[in-house]
Amino acid sequence: MKSLILNEPGKWEIKETTVDWNLQEDEVLLKVHRIGICGTDMHAFRGKQPFFSYPRILGHELGLEVVGIGRQVSSVKVGDKCALEPYFNFEEDQAVKLGKTNCGEFISVFGVHQDGGMREFIKVPARYLHTSTKLTYDQLALIEPLGIGYHAVSRASIQPEDKVLVIGAGPIGLATMQFATIRQAKVVALDINEDRLQFCLQNLDLVGAVNATSDTVKEQLRELFEGDLPTVVMDATGSEHSMKNTLDYVAFGGRIVFIGLYQGDFTFFDPLFHRKEITLLASRNALGADFREIISLMEEGKVATDHWISHRVPFGDLPMRFESLLRPESGVIKAMVEL
Repeated sequence: MKSLILNEPGKWEIKETTVDWNLQEDEVLLKVHRIGICGTDMHAFRGKQPFFSYPRILGHELGLEVVGIGRQVSSVKVGDKCALEPYFNFEEDQAVKLGKTNCGEFISVFGVHQDGGMREFIKVPARYLHTSTKLTYDQLALIEPLGIGYHAVSRASIQPEDKVLVIGAGPIGLATMQFATIRQAKVVALDINEDRLQFCLQNLDLVGAVNATSDTVKEQLRELFEGDLPTVVMDATGSEHSMKNTLDYVAFGGRIVFIGLYQGDFTFFDPLFHRKEITLLASRNALGADFREIISLMEEGKVATDHWISHRVPFGDLPMRFESLLRPESGVIKAMVEL
């Protein structure tokens, strides 16, 4: 089979590798049909992905077909279409025992800490697969990035009375906005890219969008939120500057959720934090229950996905085209690799 390997930052190699047909009793062999390109892949290509080593086969946003099953597998059958929950916990540590499988101390993320799905076939334990008889391979590959937003919205405990500011209009920010609106909250997008803001307004049920380069961000937020500041601020940028601004934007008694990962020490002005009695949360990955709920919402037509995929790339062309996908002028929302 063909495997796409990132040998070091900026250097791809397509290599013929062997399919391991020997399945453990709980394993499933899968044909890879779709691979979504995400921020993790882009950071790895640039050499800026933490907790990472090379060479590595990337890819964890996957649309998969079951082609073989181990003797004890009963949850899926040959021919099933699946999404992958790529957060593997091979040790039941304290967090996992508490049901927090998204942030286990010894978690191994498929395509990050171990080789992932940028190859024709993979094998994984059956418990990490989520099937659907209705969704396409494109939709199944979108469930993982949607899960990041869904989990963040759950962490924020968003209610219909909330006024939510989502900072960052990339795929994770878009997912966060989508699930916040499903919970009937009033949602505003904030980004520095005007094209992304217009995309949000055209495709999501928002009350407005604000350009972060403006000198009147807080005034615009108050106007859109009928004189109030947001009760929930969710930052999907991973930018230190943006994350610091969240304390200024959030309402007194409000909640902040950091979804994006900033690779450094983060500090803030403690008197403001205390004066507002802010609740500060991190959100990482997603839970298996999140995957199942998203599949249900998508099958019911409550989560729109048609607008997500802006670029399609044949598997063999990815090494040549990958760098172009990093450029803002390319207008990428979500690039999907097809096998």
